[in-house]
Formats: sequence, structure tokens, C-alpha cells
Amino acid sequence: MNLRKTGLLAAAGILSATQLVAQTPTVNEVKPFAPETEYRTWSVGAHIGLLNQSNLIGLRRRFDKVEHNFGYGLYVKRQILPGFGVQAEYLGGKVAGAYEDNNNTFETKMPWSLALSANVTLANINWRHHQGIIKPYLNVGIGALGFEPTAEINGSSTTYEQTTELFVPGGVGLKFAVTNDIAIDLGYRLNLVQSANFDGVSTGGSKDIFSYTHLGVEFALGDKRKPFLGNSNPVSGMQKEYQAHYDEILAQKAALEAQKAENEKLQAQVERLFADLADDDGDGVANRYDKCPDTPEKTKVDGTGCPLPEPKAPVVQKIVVTDEDRRVVDEAIQNLEFDLGKATIRPTSHVSLNKVAALLIEKNFSLKLAGHTDNTGSMQTNMRLSKERAEAVKAYLVSKGANQSRIEATGYGPTQPIATNNTAAGRQENRRVEFTLY
Repeated sequence: MNLRKTGLLAAAGILSATQLVAQTPTVNEVKPFAPETEYRTWSVGAHIGLLNQSNLIGLRRRFDKVEHNFGYGLYVKRQILPGFGVQAEYLGGKVAGAYEDNNNTFETKMPWSLALSANVTLANINWRHHQGIIKPYLNVGIGALGFEPTAEINGSSTTYEQTTELFVPGGVGLKFAVTNDIAIDLGYRLNLVQSANFDGVSTGGSKDIFSYTHLGVEFALGDKRKPFLGNSNPVSGMQKEYQAHYDEILAQKAALEAQKAENEKLQAQVERLFADLADDDGDGVANRYDKCPDTPEKTKVDGTGCPLPEPKAPVVQKIVVTDEDRRVVDEAIQNLEFDLGKATIRPTSHVSLNKVAALLIEKNFSLKLAGHTDNTGSMQTNMRLSKERAEAVKAYLVSKGANQSRIEATGYGPTQPIATNNTAAGRQENRRVEFTLY
């Protein structure tokens, strides 16, 4: 692959990286210093770049004209700490160079190299998020490489057999976190070969150096529900946890203050309620509603707290039954007649009963009516007939205006005779309705 194609490829890769970095990575939350089992620790990466003999630290190179050639590599990394990991890496390609003032050139094919390196993350830099997006790193290790140099010196070309030598890779780079699973890797590495014949010219005895500038991508392996340990920033995590704890304390304090204010409000309401319910004179009416606040103890009061008026003694009306009153009643008794075997009052009795009704109305007397019969007939018939006759007299008096509630009617049948039932005259006396005023 020529330099022009390599440059286009690198530019396309850098543009893609820039677009991906613009995205914000999704980060799963893990408490600071959580055990390793809470993270993903394995990742794989691939990169392409430019191989040449130039370097950024000013070390001497034998061929002073720089030529760029395509390089490629793969690696597997085990993240041990958030800022430290170990990776095994493969690198292949070719390195070439020439002299500025003559036609002497070299080209070294490098079909393979294997190295074990320590990767140290210097910082997780981010100005907006707790999780780092830009992560500068250092890389240093040791490995072995196989190379086949061809040198053309003064018109004579010499190709050497493939040689295996140790080399020491070391470099710097930036990783851009695209998501929690993917990072773009932009790096520069110097490789110190433990041989002076890497460029096909062994004169001078100094060890050869070549550099590799690369752009790649790294993928975290494992359960996607867990964050990648290489993206973790314990200091930022502690800050975030502290901030969350501090915010929780502030929220609790605010809640306590709100509760305190509410309690004070309730306390004021209770105090007002107690003030409203206070009863200084002990009369059972709260001060708020007590219109007579100085009522003496044990005084009976009304709903406004004022003394109730002294109850007046009931007026007892003395009822006096005069001889004239008794005469009116006796006359009614003497003149009271019923149809034979019935409770129908004969009209001849109405005049004397009217006088009794007028007496009850005038003097508000109470009257007890007691009906009686002789022993002629059955007990059941006589009891019924005596009751009906007393009720008939009551009904008549009520019809004339007497107070129904003051008249009592009772039937006794033949149980209270006043004469013998063995003669007609005695039985006539026993058939009666007695009037008792009171």
C-alpha cells in the first residue's frame, strides 16, 4: 500500500473517531472500590497505522530520508486496575528508508511481532461527566519480532534471512470512550530493536529504532450490564457518591425543617384549641362560649354558661268534693237504667248524666266508673256486660265534653255484690254502675 492510500485511510479513521467521540457513552453505576466481579476486565483491539524510522525524541537514525509504510496490529488486554492493564499484542508490516544524498535504501519486512506490555492510564479527563471520555495512557513492554531486511548499498542489493530479535515497545496515546463498550485508540510508539541489523546495515553497532503511529478501536468483552474497568474513575466515583450522600442529607434536612414547621403549626392549632376549650369557672361551658364567665361552682347553667332559673314548685290544686257534688252523682246512679241484658243507656237517664258531665267539666274532677251485675248467667257474660255498661257511661260523658283521660271504666261482673242474689230485689241492687269522684 502506498503512502497516499495510507494517508487517506488514516484520515477516514480519524474522522470516524471524531464523530464517535462526539457521542456520550452510556455508563453503568458501580460503587467506588467495588470488587472486580462488578466489572468487565477483558478487551480486544485492532489498529492500523504508519511504520517508519522517524522518532519524536531525537534519536539518531542511519537512513535520514523517512518513508512511510502500512502497519497493522491486534491485541488482547486484561484490565487489572482502573488505571493499569496488561496486554498481549501482535504487530506486522514493513519499514523502509533511504539516504537523502545517494541511492542507498533499505526495506525490512516484519511479518510478525509479539509483545507483552503494561498499559498505564494517566487520567480520565472529562469536563461534563463523571466517567472519563478522553484517557491519555503510557505503554511499555518487551517482545520478540521476526524481520527480513533488504539493503541496497552502492548499487549492490543484499537480502538477509528472517531473523528473530527482542524489542522494547514504548509509547503514548489517547483513548476516546465512545460507549461503555467501545473506545477509539490513537497512539504513537517507539520500538527499540535489540539488533543493529534491522535495516540491513550493521556497521556502527548501534541498535535500530522504528516508530508506529496508529489509529484503532478497542472493544470491551463480557456482560454488557457491567461497566468496563478501564472506564472507571474511582476518585470521580467517590465524589459522585459523596455528592449523592450530601444531597440526601440536604433533602433529609429540608424534610426535617418542613416537618418542624408543620409541627409548630399543629402545636399552635392545639394551643388555640385548648384556649377555646378552657373552662375557668368549671361550669362545663368553654370560655369562648361562656356569656357568664364567673358562675359560682356547681351552679346549673344553660348552653351559654348562664345560671338556669330556679325551678318553681308545682302548683297542687286541691280537689274538694262537696255534698252537692255527691248528690248530683248519687242522683245519676239512682236514675241510671239500661235495656235488659244490654249496655244501651235508656233516655230517662240522660238528664242526670248531663249534670255529671257538667260537673266534671266545671271542676275538672276525675271519675271512676265501676260496672257490676248479679250472678244470673255465666261469669264470662256478666264480666263483659259490666265492662260494656261502664264504657257506655264513659262514652256518653265524653260526648258531652268531659275529659276522656280523667274517666276510668272498669267491669267487675258479679264479684262485688252489695245485696243477696237470692231475691229479685237483691239482684236489682247488684246490677249497678258506681260513680266515684276524686
